[in-house]
Amino acid sequence: MAASLGPTELRSILTFTVKLARLAGTIILEGSQAIQSASCINEKKNSADLVTEYDTAVENLVMSEVKKTYPSFKFIGEESYASGIRAALTDDPTFCVDPIDGTTNFVHGFPFCCISLGLIYQKRAVLGVVYNPFLGYLYTAIEGRGSYLSRGSGQPMKLPLARPKPLPALSKALIDIEWGSDRATPVIESKCDAYMRLAADPATVERGQMVQGIRTTGSGALNFCLVAQGAIDVCWEIGCWPWDVCAAILIIQEAGGSVTSRSLLALGGSPADSFTMTPDVLMGREFLVFRGIAATQGETPGEARLRLANEFYETVGKTTSMLRG
Repeated sequence: MAASLGPTELRSILTFTVKLARLAGTIILEGSQAIQSASCINEKKNSADLVTEYDTAVENLVMSEVKKTYPSFKFIGEESYASGIRAALTDDPTFCVDPIDGTTNFVHGFPFCCISLGLIYQKRAVLGVVYNPFLGYLYTAIEGRGSYLSRGSGQPMKLPLARPKPLPALSKALIDIEWGSDRATPVIESKCDAYMRLAADPATVERGQMVQGIRTTGSGALNFCLVAQGAIDVCWEIGCWPWDVCAAILIIQEAGGSVTSRSLLALGGSPADSFTMTPDVLMGREFLVFRGIAATQGETPGEARLRLANEFYETVGKTTSMLRG
């Protein structure tokens, strides 16, 4: 019989998960330093070996602690998936974990990587913890209870950090995108074309949007958390996996932001339906997320999100070749 998770149980699980994230953070910091110190030509292990070693060490720690404390819970993780374990998404409580999100940053000591710990229950995210040990930023959320950011030993601050503002057009937006690890020519050409149209002056490039700025940080989970925080207006992730963003999706939603995808919009539903997270969207590997948007006299937040999402996909064009495998 599946465990039943109510508010009391989720608060207890959040306490457990935060402690676990902080413990994992010490391993992440240790690993990053070890990799940066392994540049000597006599070093037996190259950086790729060490990334796998620390990725696996963090995931094994999480799996072990979860199994001891919540033995009936299921587990979906990046490293276990890579090793061939394919856990089906069910109604049972399931931890969905990326031990180190932002591995290139991890290798270089660029302080923008994290552990992402999401809890799925009845096929929806109900708890999320994202922790960046380099900066000491801890993002947390429980379904229906809001999302929060704690910096260092400071008190949790409710997200977003400022009152949401209207977003009249993509040209007024700060947008986050990623290049991803697949650098095959068709993928790169498609992304370059899409990103050029987002950045370009519409007077010189067809469908150009001339957005206010484009950022690339290297961590899908932290990108989403920046949207929840209100620091980024729009984020587009294509090619990521559910463990990358499961926790952060809930953090966005609890901060008043929204998540959709091209496949969800193609169903042609209402503004609410077009931003309703489903298991298919969670497993779909393509996400378009918006910060909380304030209403204007002529437009509700839902109408604004739907307009901006359609405008975004019209701008970037077809994305089939960007997502392989």
